[in-house]
Amino acid sequence: MSSDEKPKSAVELAMERLRRKDAEAGVEERAVTPEQKAALAEVNSVYASKVAEAEILYKSKMMSLFEPDERAKIEQQHRRDLERLHEDRDRKLAKIRATIQQGGREV
Repeated sequence: MSSDEKPKSAVELAMERLRRKDAEAGVEERAVTPEQKAALAEVNSVYASKVAEAEILYKSKMMSLFEPDERAKIEQQHRRDLERLHEDRDRKLAKIRATIQQGGREV
């Protein structure tokens, strides 16, 4: 280390090791384009909105229900809805990330 370089943090050292390990394994680092970043952000934003809407509807329904069986049924449905939303979001994000791994080509 030269006298004008400051010491590296543990995170910086770990990232250097991971980059070296990737380079040895033949993994290429690809830059994410602004369009790809926007697409990822858009998917996250849309699904965050959908989850928020589902939460509001769920809480609204639960406030009007007093019967334990009905509450359990609505709660189970809500969990399934959230799981489906997360799976849909993850699938779309994976598709975008696959285009990044393919060098921007559509998969």
